Amino acid sequence: MRKIDIGKELQHLIGKEKVKSSLDWRVIYSYDGTPTGYRGIPDVVVFPETTEDVSKVLAFANEEKIPVYPRGAGSGLTGGAAPASDGGIVISTEKMNRILEIDEDNLGVLTEPGVVTYDLQKEVEKRGLFYPPDPSSYKYSTIGGNIAENAGGPRCVKYGVTKDYVMQLEVVFADGTVANVGSKAVKSVAGYNLKDLIVGSEGTLAFITKAYLKLIPAPEAVRTAMAIFPKVEQAAQAVADMFKAKVIPTACEFLDKNSIIAVENYAKLGLPTYAEGLLIIEVDGYEAIVDELINRVAEVCKKAGAEEIKIATDLQEREAIWTARRALSPAIVQLKPKKINEDVVVPRSRIPDLIKNVYKIADKYNLMVVNFGHAGDGNIHVNFMYEPEEEDRVEKAVREVFILTLDLEGSVSGEHGIGWMKKEFLPLEAKDALEKMKAIKRALDPNNILNPGKIF
Repeated sequence: MRKIDIGKELQHLIGKEKVKSSLDWRVIYSYDGTPTGYRGIPDVVVFPETTEDVSKVLAFANEEKIPVYPRGAGSGLTGGAAPASDGGIVISTEKMNRILEIDEDNLGVLTEPGVVTYDLQKEVEKRGLFYPPDPSSYKYSTIGGNIAENAGGPRCVKYGVTKDYVMQLEVVFADGTVANVGSKAVKSVAGYNLKDLIVGSEGTLAFITKAYLKLIPAPEAVRTAMAIFPKVEQAAQAVADMFKAKVIPTACEFLDKNSIIAVENYAKLGLPTYAEGLLIIEVDGYEAIVDELINRVAEVCKKAGAEEIKIATDLQEREAIWTARRALSPAIVQLKPKKINEDVVVPRSRIPDLIKNVYKIADKYNLMVVNFGHAGDGNIHVNFMYEPEEEDRVEKAVREVFILTLDLEGSVSGEHGIGWMKKEFLPLEAKDALEKMKAIKRALDPNNILNPGKIF
């Protein structure tokens, strides 16, 4: 490779104001939300404003064989937006942040990748429309990042994850080629489904420059309840029984005993610290049916063994119930100086087995563990809280959690993605499929410079 000044070359291609090469900028964009920090510092950070800008940068990087790392808001938790090693180009979507069209006739929205998810939700709500995907980072994560990670969230138990709302993508491949994949038509089955390959590919196959997303009518009403269970098995049984009772909750969040204790110590909400399980259940729909649905939820929880059930009667009480869930992150970081958060997922009926055995693993390695998450779809966040000197034990414990999860017919990631944090664990779940993934990546572009070393 010829010796070049990458920053100056890119400034010439797309403009000086869109290229940053000082050490301050490069360090800031060398890491994402991953607790363990960065692995490498890029040569330059680029802020394209158009698809043409992205195409020029990728064509240049492809010709010079320079690694490229697409980046949204940098809120990911598995290292997907962080350089795998020193050097390369970070391409941020921050300036590609326009909502281009809200298509009320066809219930869709055309957006650039740098639009914050919450901002898009609020904009379409002004028109009585609804974009359901709601990752916990929705107030600062971006649509492009959500698509790259196939983000989930509490509402996905009813409404599905990001991929269920992506209809068409404009993308730039590693050689600078621009293409549209998918269709704005509701029904389209022509050819290979490249759109769904790119959703969840974590920036390894193409750079997303526009997305046409499906919208649905906003629900008329919402009802929320909290149920307290003496035993974790009772909470898990209530989740399973809800679906048998033909109630599909909008959200069904679970907190284990350590989560309840941490939140109560932090926020003083009056939660019973003896309880092993707490569920926050929300339903939505037409005003005429939501009361019936939440009453069914209460009856199911009561039969499963709930000792206390509270149904919110107004917005203030609803917000008070959700405070228990929202206080979790600031609550648990008070417990230990370091945290690793894994987002394993198992069939709903296997949640008790998962929780019970995660506690055994924590005891084996003398570690503190906190479990919470989206019980409605079996997605549990296993959080090991630890001191720096305990890191080796944490790594061993995490590996055992992944093996346990697969033994329970689950998956090593429900919504956080793989990145470099989980790369070594992916073969535990998908060894044969991984070889096919590599073949697909080579077929799309044999010299792909996008996110080298990530996932596959």
